[in-house]
Amino acid sequence: MASRRAAEQIILAGRVRVNGQPVCRLGTKIDPACDEVTVNSKPVRAKRKLYIALHKPVGCVCSRKDELGRPTIYDLLPKEWQMLHSVGRLDFNTEGLIFLTNDGQFALHLTHPRYGVRKKYTATVEGRVDRVMLERFLRGVWHAGEKLQAQAARLASASRARSVVELDLVEGKNREVRRLFESQGLVVKRLQRTQVGKIKLGELKPGRWRALTETEIKTLLIKS
Repeated sequence: MASRRAAEQIILAGRVRVNGQPVCRLGTKIDPACDEVTVNSKPVRAKRKLYIALHKPVGCVCSRKDELGRPTIYDLLPKEWQMLHSVGRLDFNTEGLIFLTNDGQFALHLTHPRYGVRKKYTATVEGRVDRVMLERFLRGVWHAGEKLQAQAARLASASRARSVVELDLVEGKNREVRRLFESQGLVVKRLQRTQVGKIKLGELKPGRWRALTETEIKTLLIKS
């Protein structure tokens, strides 16, 4: 019902009661399963948590608004879900699986490297990729002063003109897959994120979304 800062002012103003008793001390802890909290005599209930899987298409951004006027992933969602936040980002020319939620702990678990949640990508690259190059990715390469490293790398197909590579990453650095190949002088022509944790993109079509099941949510929160 309010931002953290605004909520502090509401508490200090004496407008909050817990089990009928006024509470003015910041940091007071409650058990939402047992305690009744009211603001201005009206009950406050926990916000329903939402977890959405979206197939982000090429040609839209993950920002809520874009200064260049480009389409955003929020254009694909119902209006009542505009308050959701994307879990990480995919760049304008990258498609694939992305989650949206209003659960900050869920988002942190999926994006912070310490939890080791793998994201699987399929990259179509202009030129030939060989196994020696993939071994470099597994050891780590440097690009623009930053070390980039894949957790797994598999060559799906390769020819002189084009290669298809599957990569697993956990760190989520900006444009990490594209930069891995740029470090080797190659350009990614198509990039798709196909899996996060154990959740696969599957048959979800570009621009479509679905709610994650309780089982899927629990699976994603298991530490790797």
